[in-house]
Amino acid sequence: MTVVAGQEECRLARAVQRNCDIADARHAREATMCTYLLQLRELYCWEHGLPLARAPEKEAFSRWLAEREARWATLEGAQYDALPLGPGPADPFDADTVNRALAGRALVYSAGYGRFRRAHFFLAALAREETRDGVRVLVAGRELARDLGAPLAALQAGTIYVRREGVRRWLWDKLEFWRSRGVGGAHGYASASDEAAFERIVDAETETLVLHELGESRAAALLGPAWEEMLARLEDRRAELLARAVRDNLADCLTTLPALLEREAHASIHFWFAQFDGLRRELFPSLLAAYRDWSERGAARSLARALVAGAAHWERIARRFVSVARPAADPHAFVL
Repeated sequence: MTVVAGQEECRLARAVQRNCDIADARHAREATMCTYLLQLRELYCWEHGLPLARAPEKEAFSRWLAEREARWATLEGAQYDALPLGPGPADPFDADTVNRALAGRALVYSAGYGRFRRAHFFLAALAREETRDGVRVLVAGRELARDLGAPLAALQAGTIYVRREGVRRWLWDKLEFWRSRGVGGAHGYASASDEAAFERIVDAETETLVLHELGESRAAALLGPAWEEMLARLEDRRAELLARAVRDNLADCLTTLPALLEREAHASIHFWFAQFDGLRRELFPSLLAAYRDWSERGAARSLARALVAGAAHWERIARRFVSVARPAADPHAFVL
């Protein structure tokens, strides 16, 4: 396949980026200040093509930030634009139609709603396409358009999308953080000192993300459409965070961690647990205990048993979520 070049690619990329900017105008400030600034820094580095090891220059970043926020102010009331394609304009949320129109052009497009109904879009070069467990997997490479805080991986309408370029920068920042504090960082990842070693880490953690989304696909098959219908109804953000943490734990017990354990992918397991935080960790202390047993004594069976038990437990909790979630007297809240 050859990458589309010229006016058609540029016109499509501009249209997708405008929709990304509209989404950012609507939702960017919903993040905490720390997250907001980190996301802006990443977007600046991507937009200016900065090497991973190069930090933004403070004055240039400040000017760009002021210009970006001024642009967002002009877009807050704008509607998402249809995308210009050869067969005719396409709904920006109809990723299947867009990708069919892009077939053979080495491009991949993704669109959908993430946490708190926040719209996300990206257009990128297609690095790899495969089918895993009956699920289509599209791995994106060089990005042509993206929004602030775009997820690294997502399952949308039965297709898994992974942003490898985003994974690279996320991992670089994570390893730099560990190195700056002189910590081991997931048992050796932080010591990767050359480009080849770093790219192997990117490959390994891209695979972990694919495994998680395959777990999401299995969870969706178990829970049926009622789960997504329930999630779409939730107005309370705390309830949505809790529901997503339950499904994440189910997905990782079903697929991610069993696959890594079977492959003896020790570095990836350590790295996964280094990111095991927030509600997921608070809800699942027994998994952390099993990990410590495995890490300190090599007790793989203990960790495997915890995953089997966890899969059954989180499926029960998820089903209960669906059965008891109902509108409360306050139309903006749900009883769980």
